[in-house]
This record gives sequence, structure tokens and C-alpha cells, in this order.
Amino acid sequence: MEIATTITELRYALDTLFFLISGALVMWMAAGFAMLEAGLVRSKNTTEILTKNVCLFAIACTMYLIVGYHIMYVNNTDGGWFPSVGALIGEQAASADHSLESDFFFQVVFVATAMSVVSGAVAERMKLWAFLIFTVILTGFIYPVEGYWTWGGGFLSQAGFSDFAGSGIVHMAGAAAALAGVLLLGARKGKYGRNGEIYPIPGSNMPLATLGTFILWFGWFGFNGGSQLLVSDFSNATAVGQIFLNTNAAAAAGAITALLVCKTTWGKADLTMILNGALAGLVAITADPLSPSPIYSVAIGAVSGALVVFSIVGFDKLKIDDPVGAISVHGVCGLFGLMVVPLSNDQAHFATQLLGASVIFAWVFATSLLVWGVLKATIGIRVSEDEELEGMDVHDCGIGAYPEFVSIK
Repeated sequence: MEIATTITELRYALDTLFFLISGALVMWMAAGFAMLEAGLVRSKNTTEILTKNVCLFAIACTMYLIVGYHIMYVNNTDGGWFPSVGALIGEQAASADHSLESDFFFQVVFVATAMSVVSGAVAERMKLWAFLIFTVILTGFIYPVEGYWTWGGGFLSQAGFSDFAGSGIVHMAGAAAALAGVLLLGARKGKYGRNGEIYPIPGSNMPLATLGTFILWFGWFGFNGGSQLLVSDFSNATAVGQIFLNTNAAAAAGAITALLVCKTTWGKADLTMILNGALAGLVAITADPLSPSPIYSVAIGAVSGALVVFSIVGFDKLKIDDPVGAISVHGVCGLFGLMVVPLSNDQAHFATQLLGASVIFAWVFATSLLVWGVLKATIGIRVSEDEELEGMDVHDCGIGAYPEFVSIK
């Protein structure tokens, strides 16, 4: 009896540690998003985008602690539409195989990831405080509701919708919120001409963008691997290894395919597209990084790497200005990842996957459009033309990221 108790306690400790380490890896992705976005915006907007990334993470952690986790997980056993609304994270279950606090920590960094998708898409022309107010609402209410419908035991979970680590629940949801904001916000000045011309606006720091991508790639092993939830027995430990392998394979294939598409289409190796190709592979494989074979994971990543290039170009043609390609990477490739799950997982079905994707997108897009609309009608969501011209760092922060090159009044 004592030996059995000791083994149970050791497994509890190991699985709790696994959750905490995985959560820390996902938290490190916040640095990845910050560096990627800082590299892909102009130097005059760098400090402001870094401020958004730090503050959105802090707000997400606070709102999810106060109300979000409760909405998503606590007392929700009916499998319905309406979650239980309350405060804080509930109490530890007697039969739990890891600590409640470690579960909260792992979940809260996912919320911040969803919000980080938004910051890059609306960069260089959105008011800081409008963005932060929206962050409060998305992380505290919008995300937890669709999280309850899926991971929290709600009706989509009961219907058999499958999204292992969040291609739709996290990434496509963030892209839906971003798209709603971008449509109301409009494009950056000088991005599109009157006769359909598209004028590229290069980012300020490709080394930072590359560093950010590698940080995200690294953190994704916690994102996907941690979603196995357990590691303390043979089958779960083996599964985590398979998840790591497939996650890495998809990212590598996405980068290679994006490189080849750029070379064959434009004759150049476009670094920004290659970076987004790797991220596209990561987003797509996140829907199910366990079921596919390694070769199939390569195929998923390869298709995603091509898809994201054409998607970014397509959104530009529609005059939907996304400075970092977030809507394409996380939205289009997130949807793709969801829809290919049934090809390797016989527990998933195309109709159910489409239903889940449609509900998630519709909920997040509609509620975000409403919130953005209210903010636009009240405090405004876009900076003035003069502020945009001078740069957001001057007006929002007063501190330039590169003071030797940018004059701050």
C-alpha cells in the first residue's frame, strides 16, 4: 500500500512538473511574438509593439485568473452552450493527476498566445489603449467561452470536435479577432495605391524577426507536447516524443516549401515568407501532432508553407493589411490544420471539424467586431494621420527603440 501510494505521488509530481515546464516553454513564446513583431514593424513603432506584447501578457494572466479559467473549466459538466460564470480557478479534485495550479498556468499562457496573434495584425496604426481594453474582453470572456465549448466539455466537445492543442481554439480564434479589428481599422497609410498598387512596407529588423521565429519554434514543443497532459507512463511518454518529432517536421517542411515557392514565383528567397512558412507548419500540425506519421507531418507542413505564401498575397490583393501575416499564418493555416485531422485520426470527422471551425470563427469574429465597433465609436481605435506618420513610439511611449536613428520629441 505504501509503495503504491509513493508511486502515485511520484507520478503526480512528475506530471505536475511536466505541466509547469511546458507552460514555461509556451510563456517563452510571448518573447517570440514580441521579437517577431518588433522585427516586422518599422523602427518608429518598435517600442509601442513591445509595450503591447508585455501588457497583453500581463492582462491575459490577470483576467484569466479572475474569471476566464472559471468560465472555461469550473462546474461545466452539462455539455451545453452556457458556461458557469464565477471567479478564480476552483478547487483541486481529489483524483487529479497533477496540481490545479499547474493546469491553470499551462492554460493561461495559451490565452496570451491567442491575444498575441492580434497585436501583430493591427500593428502600426491602432491606439494602444483601445488594444488593451480589447485584450481585457477577449482574454476574460470571448476566448474562455469558445474554450468551454471545446476543451471545457461544452457542446462541440460532446459532438466530437477534435483540436489537440489549439489550431482553431487558440490560433484561428486569435486570427478571427485580428481580422475583425483590421477590417474596421483599415490599412496603413501608403500601403495601397488608388489603382490597386501594393507597396511593400519592409520591417526594421530581420535578425529580430528571425530570432522571434526560432523562439516560437522552440516554445511550440511545450505548446504541443504539454497538451498530451501526462508523461509519467510508457504510452504517454512515447506520445510526447512523437509529438515533438511531428511538430518539428511540420515546421521544417513549412519553411522549405515557402522558400521554394518564393524562389519559383519571384526568383528570390523572401526571409519573411520563410519565417511565416515555418510558423504555418507549426500552426497546422497543432490540431493533431500525435496521430500523423512523420512523413504525413512533413506533408502537412509543406502544404501549409505554400498556403501561407499565397494567402498573404491574397489578403494584400483584397487590401487587408496585416503587417506580420498573422491572419494567414494562424487563421488560414489553423483552419487547414483542423480540416486535415480526419485524414490521420479516425476518431475525427470532416463535418464535425467544419462545424467546430465555423462556430469558433463565427463567435470570435462576431463578438470581436462588436467590441472593436464600440471602441471605434467611443474612444476610437486608430491613431491620427500625423501620429501614424511620426510613429507610435513618440506618442504612446516617448521612448524610441533605436534612439540613435529615430528622433523622439
